[in-house]
Amino acid sequence: MHRVAALVQAPQSTFELGCAAQVFGIERLGPPTRYGFDVCTEHPGPVATHAGYDMLVTKGLDTLDGADTVVIPGWPRIDESPSPAVVRALRRAHGRGARVVSICSGAFVLAHAGLLDGRSATTHWALAGEFAARFPAVRLDPDVLYVDHGDVATSAGAGAGFDLCLHLVRTDQGAGYAAHVARTMVMPPHREGGQLQYSAPPHPTQIDGSLAPLLEWASGRLDEELTVDDLASHAGCSARTLARRFAEQVGTSPGQWLLSQRINAARELLELSDLAVDAVARRVGLSSATNLRRRFLGILGTTPGAYRRAFQDQPR
Repeated sequence: MHRVAALVQAPQSTFELGCAAQVFGIERLGPPTRYGFDVCTEHPGPVATHAGYDMLVTKGLDTLDGADTVVIPGWPRIDESPSPAVVRALRRAHGRGARVVSICSGAFVLAHAGLLDGRSATTHWALAGEFAARFPAVRLDPDVLYVDHGDVATSAGAGAGFDLCLHLVRTDQGAGYAAHVARTMVMPPHREGGQLQYSAPPHPTQIDGSLAPLLEWASGRLDEELTVDDLASHAGCSARTLARRFAEQVGTSPGQWLLSQRINAARELLELSDLAVDAVARRVGLSSATNLRRRFLGILGTTPGAYRRAFQDQPR
């Protein structure tokens, strides 16, 4: 059982806490539960929330000493440094090997604790300027949904907390388990693109219809040799227009989206079937085992065989 502890402070955002609780703290029908979830605070007792009610949090900072993953689900007072006790608890948890994770403004706490110095990180796009000015030792990337270094991870705005938490589940337990968790929440297991697609544009953007029908059509034909021109032809537009619409609605290019779908489909087949790697490659439209291995190494940093050994029919 992987133990997750969320550290909260008043006034706490219930949505950001809910991101972690919904992914790690819910027992679901299907695969066995693989996470335990706790909530703690520096001074146990009633904790005010932005939702107009108080939460009763009975556990203190010593809860972090037993956690495998520590989550900071936002931090309400970014203009104030966390207390020395909080900083010590986070450094102690990280020092003994716990994974430390922030959602949205929680990155400010990780930066105060020195856990992001010399590393890349992200936070909500509206807070990026202030974060960069206050923590010049951190390489801020405001155009991503999350950054994961393995031992430390940060997410963008509140909704990106779901993206990061599902990514962590996928890293811990494999794509199949993460997809099951996402399905129970009626969410995609992986969103494409960065957070700047959600920030206010300098000028109104015209979107020429939803891409949803095209994405559904293409997702059902991953075994075919689809090209960007094929997608554009099916959508009834030029490749240039399709690229613009993908950038506006999906936040990535048509080719990158298509490759991501193929890799995700390959991951599930490697986990849930005994198909040979060459057969998996053909099934997802990547033509050969050699091509699949190259794509896996480039995107996931591992081989299909090593991925299957890690995730087929067993949790990490």
